[in-house]
Amino acid sequence: MASIAQAVRMALHYGEKHLGVTDVFGEDVGPPLGGVFTVTQGLKTAWNTPLDERGIIGTAMGIAYAGGRPVCEIQFCDYAFNVLDMFKIAGNQRWASAGEFDMPIVVMTPTGAGIRGSLYHSHCFESWASRIPGWKVVMPSNALDAYGLMISAIKDPNPVFMLLPKALLRARDTRLIPGEPADAEELSRMIDAPIGDRTDWQPQWPELQEHIVPLGKGELVREGADGTVISYGRLLPLCVQAADELQRDHGHSFDVIDLRSIFPYDWELISQSVQKTGRVLIVNEDTEVTNFGEHLLRRIVDEHFYDLSVRPRMVMGKHIPGIGMNQTYESNSVPQLGDVRAALRELATDPA
Repeated sequence: MASIAQAVRMALHYGEKHLGVTDVFGEDVGPPLGGVFTVTQGLKTAWNTPLDERGIIGTAMGIAYAGGRPVCEIQFCDYAFNVLDMFKIAGNQRWASAGEFDMPIVVMTPTGAGIRGSLYHSHCFESWASRIPGWKVVMPSNALDAYGLMISAIKDPNPVFMLLPKALLRARDTRLIPGEPADAEELSRMIDAPIGDRTDWQPQWPELQEHIVPLGKGELVREGADGTVISYGRLLPLCVQAADELQRDHGHSFDVIDLRSIFPYDWELISQSVQKTGRVLIVNEDTEVTNFGEHLLRRIVDEHFYDLSVRPRMVMGKHIPGIGMNQTYESNSVPQLGDVRAALRELATDPA
């Protein structure tokens, strides 16, 4: 049962073989490392670039203009801030050309805290990404979705940010990717590069099949009556765990929505759940000023004010310049299980 890192790698291999991916590149993306999180090990089209984010994005745009279908990586999303102006240019190309010029690039980058990466390896990027018109933005919380979202991103004629929650990259799914062997150790033997000399190593790819998660389609991962919880990425599993604990211990049940796509997002799914429960909690780890969740909260209030039984709530990261490497600093900077559990209990018990 694949991890998210293995799922993305298998999706990229499927893209090379079946979807016309021409180049997979970035800092340490090619051999021998195959990416700092091993996401690109063994890929036929993977190659290394200099430490130059502007060069990476400019190259991806050039390949796309020339008819290629590139996937590039910014090694950590903290360094995506170096190229915000270029993202804006890439995002407006299809619009500016009235659809005459596609921009089929995928930019994948690890995001968020959870590995004690300190100041320059712990930022979130989804709120910034959502502000760049012309881009689609996705963030999986499990391996099967990571596989399906990457395939959809590769196929899309628009530029797509594939944001990978770095704290979940080793998390294994309970479900199989189509074509994946059921034995996790067998999968590892087939596609994970050995430690040490990799000169003669070649992956033995399973016969993978297409699995698509449509961009803009969320998933209702728990169903309940006492509130709606909206999350994605790293904190989605914490929301599920907190909801399960409150149902077991206190009888409170919740709709838990995995947004999966930050833009476009599944407003129909959100709207239906809010109308049903009348109580809303939005959970993410990005900082609490101009957070993407605030957009969702504003729209919920605008369109469902009279459906709400109590005030909507958010659980977010602290608005601080960076996250310290010390575990206590990190734990107090971004939401933890106890924060989500407390917010859910307060949501369910607030008198209407």
